[in-house]
Amino acid sequence: MAVPERFAEIAARVRNWGRWGDDDERGTLNLVDDAARRRAAAAVRTGRALALGLPLSESEGIQIGLVPGRVNPARSMVVVNGPLSDDAEWICSSEDVATMALQAATHWDALAHVSYGGRLYNGHPADSVTEAGAARCGIDRVGVLVTRGLLLDVARAKGLDMLEPGYPIAPADLDTACALGRLEVRPGDAVLVRTGQMRHLAGERTRQSLFAYAYPAPGLTMACAEWFRARDVAAVATDTLSLEVVPGEDEAIYLPVHLLHLVEMGMTQGQNFVLDALAEDCAADGVYEFLLDATPLGFTAGLGSPVNPVALK
Repeated sequence: MAVPERFAEIAARVRNWGRWGDDDERGTLNLVDDAARRRAAAAVRTGRALALGLPLSESEGIQIGLVPGRVNPARSMVVVNGPLSDDAEWICSSEDVATMALQAATHWDALAHVSYGGRLYNGHPADSVTEAGAARCGIDRVGVLVTRGLLLDVARAKGLDMLEPGYPIAPADLDTACALGRLEVRPGDAVLVRTGQMRHLAGERTRQSLFAYAYPAPGLTMACAEWFRARDVAAVATDTLSLEVVPGEDEAIYLPVHLLHLVEMGMTQGQNFVLDALAEDCAADGVYEFLLDATPLGFTAGLGSPVNPVALK
């Protein structure tokens, strides 16, 4: 297919292929160095910890058939008070197992999650993803993800509880949110963008509330990729299902922000981060930076991973 001109122009400006070597599979996470982690540690002032992940259960899940194969977490027992010795009254064990899509809840996308033109990030071939998973750019390449986190509360910066459905977040909105938090984005930072969309999930999960959460939804636009690239952001996440604005900006290309972030920039991105409590805390003390521990589970060759991120202020 022909690549839309505007997309191609942005892609050329943000591309990081070869920046960290021809064999690199970590992309912008290479920017998280010792200095970035020391900056994260220096951001801890009170010791307050806030979890930013959705609960993992079938009833509280958010998958509604939009993505084939994505299923909500289903947990079941395999052993219930099973004796571990001949004396059944001495020591017993209970154990369970879970089945879930690795991108079913709060999660990071692996760089191998999407491709176009037959290529993944850094020019690695798309067919390196097989039935065995991602031989290149899998989620296991992330390793430890601890850095300074910044909350860009776009909704609050606009005086809203929640952005309008389908609102396209532009670089100017990110600038306004930075001004609200008195933030200066530095290389290796992780940016969390709040839209308020998670409020749709505040009550009982219904088909209506889940669809309202999913579509239409505010989100990042293609121009934001240049904003992140200019500031050497290491990773970005939002409190939405798709991260990018839906419906998209251009009918001629599907999920262009995914392609710019994951393929062109090699920038790890996350969805369904729970940011409302963090936003209230930041608004209360005026501090919008924190140590972010969002290390994914190390699924070898995985295309993504659930995560329970923690913001330590």
